[in-house]
Amino acid sequence: MRTADIGVTGLATMGRNLARNFARHGHVVAVHNRTESRTKQLMEEHGDEGAFVPSSSVEEFVSSLQRPRKAIIMVKAGPSTDAVIEELAGYMEPGDMIIDGGNAHFLDTRRREAALRERGLHFVGTGISGGEEGALNGPSIMPGGAAEAYETLGPLLEDIAAKVDGTPCCVHVGPDGAGHFVKMVHNGIEYADMQLIAESYDLLRQALGLSPGELADVFREWNRGELESYLIEITTEVLGHTDLATGRPFVDVVLDQAEQKGTGRWTVQSALELGVPVTGIAEAVFARALSGHPGQRAAARSLAGPNGTAPGAELIDDVRRALYASKIVAYAQGFDQITAAGEEYGWNVDRGAMATIWRGGCIIRARFLDRIRAAYEADPALPTLLAAPAFAAALADAQDSWRRVVATAATIGVPTPGFSSALAYYDGLRRDRLPAALVQGLRDFFGAHTYRRVDQAGAFHTDWSGDRRERPA
Repeated sequence: MRTADIGVTGLATMGRNLARNFARHGHVVAVHNRTESRTKQLMEEHGDEGAFVPSSSVEEFVSSLQRPRKAIIMVKAGPSTDAVIEELAGYMEPGDMIIDGGNAHFLDTRRREAALRERGLHFVGTGISGGEEGALNGPSIMPGGAAEAYETLGPLLEDIAAKVDGTPCCVHVGPDGAGHFVKMVHNGIEYADMQLIAESYDLLRQALGLSPGELADVFREWNRGELESYLIEITTEVLGHTDLATGRPFVDVVLDQAEQKGTGRWTVQSALELGVPVTGIAEAVFARALSGHPGQRAAARSLAGPNGTAPGAELIDDVRRALYASKIVAYAQGFDQITAAGEEYGWNVDRGAMATIWRGGCIIRARFLDRIRAAYEADPALPTLLAAPAFAAALADAQDSWRRVVATAATIGVPTPGFSSALAYYDGLRRDRLPAALVQGLRDFFGAHTYRRVDQAGAFHTDWSGDRRERPA
């Protein structure tokens, strides 16, 4: 039996394409699937693309790997992942590594890494972005786990990753669950990005009466400038597509109920725990949730709406600027969450490196990630991406258009939660004083929760039901 450099178990679309990617790069790849027919199908259809070592059992699969063994599991997140890990670990020896390339929750990854570390095994939770095309032709890869494991595994992953300016879109993110955490936030930003694009489409269509085909041309033009990105690129494809069965625009025959697999929701839940406002991501998650309640939407269809005046064609450029500004906010919030998690879990994630590896292969790849990378290189301790000179200037240039877009949407009754929340976040950061002072006063009144003063140190409480004197808490 040939000794494989690396193995992949779980040969659905992502696993199969990842195995083919390794083989195409000259690596000997062990392949295994619980249902053996998938292994046979891979060999029949793609066995000539490189050196594969098929296995019919987990024991045979592990035995075909050279030491230290490196086995990637590509199975559905949850209990099935634990089952596969346990079976693999039973045949492994100290120093071997199990790499989870699925969308696992980072807390599960932390638990698994700690448990396998006690058994002398490395567990590498690895975020992989780019979909089936990226898995085959070069994804963005976000591995966590021990630095020692990355020394051996890293060169293999960097070899198959996307390359931008010769730099692999793969870097060691940090210990235990750091890789899966960063991939989760990546997906959360992806939710926000798609929501903002959808709001742009909806507002321009409703306000100006443009057809999907005409809007495809608008997005195509936008993709030649600062908005250039994979998601804008494929938006032109979706809007420009005609349904073959009906001859209608494709977007008009798709049921308007957006589904989700959970990573966006996880991002928001984690942000709440960390105390980080990721309002753009949250609004994107809630917008999908709202779309999935057709009964409520039908019941509310007769509710009164505005009789606003339709805007002119200048709205197109305003929306372009608002979209760029709101994207900056979404990415800034995501990087803030990564920073907070790094402090909470001791990861010390290099934000500039994350921007670097997101430039290619992944779903949120975009031209302006180079600007983000440059911003963190210039100031690694940057408190908010919005304060970086390049982005502060871009936001200043966009803000008047941004405000007109939000106002126009409200005037004509088109919901834009992404645009609106991004602008509110921007204005909230700018304010010298926030109404949180009143909130804290109310909390002290009804719950004696205390407050701090601007002119003295320490906490205080006012005796609201008595003499209303202030006393140190």
